Amino acid sequence: MNAAKITAKGQVTIPKHIRNILKSDVIRFYVEEGRVGIEPVKDVAGVLSKYAREKNYSFAEEREIAWKSAMKDKYGNNKKIKNK
Repeated sequence: MNAAKITAKGQVTIPKHIRNILKSDVIRFYVEEGRVGIEPVKDVAGVLSKYAREKNYSFAEEREIAWKSAMKDKYGNNKKIKNK
């Protein structure tokens, strides 16, 4: 059995031989009978589909949307932020 420390940011390093068994860089956590487990996620599209947008945006458009959202979260709607 392997032990690992959870960092202050909630991160843990999964040992290499366990990562090799998972054969995926995306995992799902689950709790069963008071125990926590992990399993590989083979189809990321299904897991992330709730975050997908209806329209496909270019990288520049996505960046602009993210920038505006971050500024709105930080400053609210009161200030006009100029994007350089």
